[in-house]
Amino acid sequence: MKISKIQVLRGPNIWSISRKNLIQMRLDLEELEESPTNLIEGFGERLEKLLPSMFSHRCSKGIEGGFFSRVKEGTWMGHVIEHIALEVQTLAGMDTGFGRTRETKTPGVYNVVFSYLEEKAGAYAAEAAVNIAQALIDNVDYDLAHDIQRMKELREAERLGPSTGSIVEEAVRRNIPWIRLNKNSLVQLGYGKNQVRFRATMTEKTSSIAVDLAGDKDETKRLLTESAIPVADGVTLSNPDELENAVKKLGFPLVFKPLDGNHGKGATINVKTMEDAFAAFEYAKTYSRRVIIEKFIVGYDFRVLVIDNKMVAAAQRDPAHVNGNGIHTIQELIDTENEDPRRGYGHENVLTEISVDRDTLDLLAKKNYTLETVPEKGEIIYLKSTANLSTGGTSIDVTDSVHPQNIFICERISRVIGLDICGIDIMAQNLTQPLRENGGVVLEVNAAPGFRMHLAPSEGLPRNVAAKVIDMLYPPSKLYKIPIIAVTGTNGKTTTTRLIAHIIRSNGKRVGYTTSDGIYVHNTMLMQGDTTGPVSASFILKDPTVEFAVLETARGGILRSGLGFDSCDIGVVTNIQEDHLGISDIHTLEDLKRVKEVVIGAVRRKGWAVLNADNGYCIKIGREARCNVAYFSMDENNPIIKEHCKKGGVAAIYENGFITVKTGDWKLRVDKATHVPLTFGGSVNFMIQNVLAATLSAYLWGYKPEDIKLALETFIPSAAHTPGRMNVFRFKDFKVLVDFAHNADGFLGIKSYLQTVEATKYIGIISGTGDRRNEDIKETARISAQMFDKIYICQEKYLRGREQQELIDLLLEGIAEVDPRKEVIIINNSQKCLQHATNHAEKGAYITILSNSIDNVIQKVTEYLDQELEN
Repeated sequence: MKISKIQVLRGPNIWSISRKNLIQMRLDLEELEESPTNLIEGFGERLEKLLPSMFSHRCSKGIEGGFFSRVKEGTWMGHVIEHIALEVQTLAGMDTGFGRTRETKTPGVYNVVFSYLEEKAGAYAAEAAVNIAQALIDNVDYDLAHDIQRMKELREAERLGPSTGSIVEEAVRRNIPWIRLNKNSLVQLGYGKNQVRFRATMTEKTSSIAVDLAGDKDETKRLLTESAIPVADGVTLSNPDELENAVKKLGFPLVFKPLDGNHGKGATINVKTMEDAFAAFEYAKTYSRRVIIEKFIVGYDFRVLVIDNKMVAAAQRDPAHVNGNGIHTIQELIDTENEDPRRGYGHENVLTEISVDRDTLDLLAKKNYTLETVPEKGEIIYLKSTANLSTGGTSIDVTDSVHPQNIFICERISRVIGLDICGIDIMAQNLTQPLRENGGVVLEVNAAPGFRMHLAPSEGLPRNVAAKVIDMLYPPSKLYKIPIIAVTGTNGKTTTTRLIAHIIRSNGKRVGYTTSDGIYVHNTMLMQGDTTGPVSASFILKDPTVEFAVLETARGGILRSGLGFDSCDIGVVTNIQEDHLGISDIHTLEDLKRVKEVVIGAVRRKGWAVLNADNGYCIKIGREARCNVAYFSMDENNPIIKEHCKKGGVAAIYENGFITVKTGDWKLRVDKATHVPLTFGGSVNFMIQNVLAATLSAYLWGYKPEDIKLALETFIPSAAHTPGRMNVFRFKDFKVLVDFAHNADGFLGIKSYLQTVEATKYIGIISGTGDRRNEDIKETARISAQMFDKIYICQEKYLRGREQQELIDLLLEGIAEVDPRKEVIIINNSQKCLQHATNHAEKGAYITILSNSIDNVIQKVTEYLDQELEN
């Protein structure tokens, strides 16, 4: 077996609209294509022995053990690998269960698709599954434990922390989209101008002054003292020479902690001797220049969580510990405790495994214990000096038993310090009595407090504290999305996208849009290039100035990574024509339809699909759509339009020279086509189709016909508005048309337009594109031979794996099939080719440059025109 490619899909895709996180592995079974599992002796038995937990896989039989039955009956190795990849992720603490395996047009080559929770762990699972299957085939031992541990490590390195993750999960439950902005915990909720950001449990509402105050324990204590809030007596030192006086003042036992530390790092508790005091002081100094020394308060460690100045949860925390039984050593007790199924690696379970570190050994040494000591029965051995869950601590929910006066104190603390999300550490006998009565004190106030102890306490009721964060960030009146119109299809995507964006911008919205020539916000290009994939879509959705997004969405990005958005309000399919076939397992128009309809699948239920009623594949998409559907057509008598409108549907049609919106039997004439510059006086049918699609989209969003009309009449086809789309340059003696038509349908559109243009001679400059089928390249050449009197072939680039001469020969072959005597000039240098064509153009000639055959063609033609004007 051989893995050809592993792709990570992160959005709606051809395999699933709702399951966005998928691994797609292209797997060549090679000789195993002839060996289903029932023909591999002992394979099923070895598989069950290595991965007995796969008994739960029901597979197509729908019962437990169904997958194992399939293996015994005989199934293909790609299917087996799909199930292994899912199972090893589950064993590594990432329970996920969606999978598909489909053979490609190439015999023995399969697309193995399965879901993942963390990208890198998912990709690792793909490779591991192939290795496991091969080992089972070869009947050799396999170290499965190594793979499981490695995936756990990848999971912990990549995943969001439990607090951040809980906020994201709550946002997802409310259909609020999210984007991870870095490899750590910086997250954006919502899109465009309606976004909010947070990191861990600090939000964009969190005051930086408040964070500084909380980080300065000395200053926090001063503010709390001045506000009559009980705190532990203590001092702050930086010089060990002052330590003895401080100890005499406070008296043992003491607590030492770094002034600006966090998560209990550098802290030592219950210090009772001067020797230990000096050691604790030096330990704290490794984390901070200044050290806080406080009176050690006997009691329990409580954490109270306040969000938006309201107490939402409280927990009692216990440091990691074991209970002696008079039989086992401390190390044995730790090992037994770590076998508790509630404990796991990192944050995978409610509790974290207890590890032995310096803090553990120091605490044991104070009792003259080692890991080999056998503690007495009932003796509690504390293994950490702090109660953090990340070091193995436990928590008990006590939210419902907190005294109202203590609630008042904690909510007041959040306002005194100024934190929107505030973790308050309290040492007290309990929280059921007022702190002033039981001698309890506030130890610390924490910015970015952890949520794990409240989300999944080891005892007591879990509290969905993340919901309170979302309530604060997105109160009922606040929007979290911006409108999204996604445009796809074979031809006309870019022009339609630009025209929709122009209509919206003309009506007062700040628009961000992506096209095949760049990313734009309002009128400014921010990035140049083919920007029609998910990364470009994300660029727009992350921009805090954007109020409305219009996203050109090409097939390549959908196949490579999925969509760059979870859902859209309107999805437009301009047409589905033969182009890019034979690439990425897309061989037929039906295959291409499956790709394009991903956009329509992502349209929200109450949104709209805008589809071309003159295209059979678009009609098929409309019949399968699960949202509202509207059609556009060049013919008001199109049967689909008539049937659709008879049922009260909405359509845009070209009738009697007008761009018209039809709702049921009513017609709203928006504008005369001859008044719309983009249609070139109504002479370019494919441009009229683009106008219909854009008009219908704008109308469905809610714009009035008169507002659309004004925008249509101010959208001028030019290098500025529509670069590479029907750009006409008027020289003194001839004209030059630049259009990036790159397939037969696009060439036919240009041919139709040239039939309306008078010229003494029609000259074409063309090239082939290496990743198209031979027949596609030859067809563009045939059409060129029909519409041009003289043809230049400029095959300077776009070889894409082919030889230059191979492409030239295909073009020549296509031309010769139409007219063997056609004048053809081959100049494979764009500068020289353009110079030759313009220098030898006779008066009244019309030069058409197609398929981006001239590098930087618009810039070069513009320069030639400027030179002519100067002369």
